[in-house]
Amino acid sequence: MKSRLVAAVLILLPLPALADPPLAGVSAFGDWRADRPGVQRLIRPADLPQPFATQSTAAQPEIVPRPQGAEPRVPDGFVVELVAEGLEGPRVLRTAPNGDIFVAESRAGRISVLAGGRYAPVTFADGLNRPYGIAFYPPGPKPEFVYVAERNRVVRFPYADGDRSARAGAELVVEGLPNRGSHWTRDIAFSADGRQLFISVGSASNVGAGMGTKNARAIADWERRHGRGAAWGEEAGRAAVLVADPDGGNLRSFATGLRNCSGLAVAPGTGDLWCAVNERDGLGDDVPPDFATRVVDGAFYGWPWFYIGAHPDPRHAGARADLKDAVTVPDVLIQPHSAPLGIAFYDGDTFPSDYAGSAFVALHGSWNRGRPTGYKVVRLVLRDGNPTGVYEDFMTGFVLSDDALWGRPVGVTMGKDGALYVSEDANGTVWRVRKAK
Repeated sequence: MKSRLVAAVLILLPLPALADPPLAGVSAFGDWRADRPGVQRLIRPADLPQPFATQSTAAQPEIVPRPQGAEPRVPDGFVVELVAEGLEGPRVLRTAPNGDIFVAESRAGRISVLAGGRYAPVTFADGLNRPYGIAFYPPGPKPEFVYVAERNRVVRFPYADGDRSARAGAELVVEGLPNRGSHWTRDIAFSADGRQLFISVGSASNVGAGMGTKNARAIADWERRHGRGAAWGEEAGRAAVLVADPDGGNLRSFATGLRNCSGLAVAPGTGDLWCAVNERDGLGDDVPPDFATRVVDGAFYGWPWFYIGAHPDPRHAGARADLKDAVTVPDVLIQPHSAPLGIAFYDGDTFPSDYAGSAFVALHGSWNRGRPTGYKVVRLVLRDGNPTGVYEDFMTGFVLSDDALWGRPVGVTMGKDGALYVSEDANGTVWRVRKAK
C-alpha cells in the first residue's frame, strides 16, 4: 500500500518541458514506467521483433479506487479537472453542437448527457444493448437525430438543439450486425458531407477461429460480394468497417482486415476516415503493434493472415499468399497491447499552435503483457493533415504500480469550450483538460 500512496503523490508533481527526439527502434517499446507527458515514440514496421520472441502473458493490474487527490498528469501549461464521477462504464464521448457532452454508459445500457457547470448526468435514452458509438446527423450546427450504435444494430432518436432526453423512442436504422463472440463495441461516424454512415465491427475471435477454409474459386466469389480480404464463416461481416446511407440502405463493406476498430473519427479539413485499432494477441509482448490509421475505401489491413503489411501470422502459415502484397500498412503504430479505443481530432484554438490538426487517442491498457502498457491518452502528431508516424504521451498517471491502477481511458472528445474531455471506465469518471489561464 505504501508504494501505491507514493505513486499517487508523484502523479501530482509538476512536469518538466521535454524537447527530446522521439524514442525509436527498440527504445520505442516499453511500459508505463517510461510514460510521461511530452514523451514521443516512433514505431516503424522494420522495428518489429519476431513472433514469440517473448512469452505471451495474461496479466492486468488490479483496479483500485482512485486514491484521495489523485489526478492524471498532463503537460505543463494545462490544467486537469474532474467533471463527472459515479458513471457506469462510461465509454464513447461526443460533443453536441450546443456544448453538451453525450456519454455512452455501456454497462448501464444508457446514453447520458453531461450538462451545466457541474456536469450532473441526465439520462437521454436507456434500455439499450451495450450502447457505444454516438453520432449527430446531419453533421453541422443543427442536427436532427442522435444515432446510437448498439451491439447488434444502429438506431436513431429525434433531436433538437439542447435536448437532454429523447423526444421519442428508438428508430431502427441498421439491424442484424454480427454480435456473437468477442468485441461488442460498435462505433459510428458520418462523412463530412453527411452522405455516408460508417460502422465499425470488430472480430469475433483473436485470429480467425471458426472460419474454416475455402478454395480459390469460393474465395473469389466471396470477395466479389464482400470486398478484398473479407473474413467469412463465423467472422463474416466482422473485422471491418461497413458503410451505409444515413437511412441504413446500401450497407456494404468499406474496408476489411481491421481486427477491432474500436474508434472512428473523420478528420476536419481532409475529411479522411480514421480508425483506432486493437491488433491480435498471442505473439508476444511487443508484436504486433496496435495502430491508428486513415481508412481507405476497398483497402485490406491484414487480419487474420497478415499484420502491419506483409508480416505473416505464423498461425496461418502459408494461407492467403495472394494477399501478401495487398495489405495496407497503417499510418501510426502504437505499442502492442495498448488497446486504443476512442479517437478525436483537435479542431479548437485554445491549445498551443503545434496541436493544430492533431488527434487524441485513448489507450485502454494491456491485460496481456508482462508489464502493463497503455492506460493513457496520446496525441498523434500530424502535419498538414498527414500522419508523421509519431505519437506523444499527453495524459498519464492512471497506473500506480505493476499491480494496481485506478483509471482506464476510453472516450475522447473536444468540447465547445476548447477543452479535451476524457472518460475512463475503471472508476467511472470524466476529466476535462484545458489550457491554463
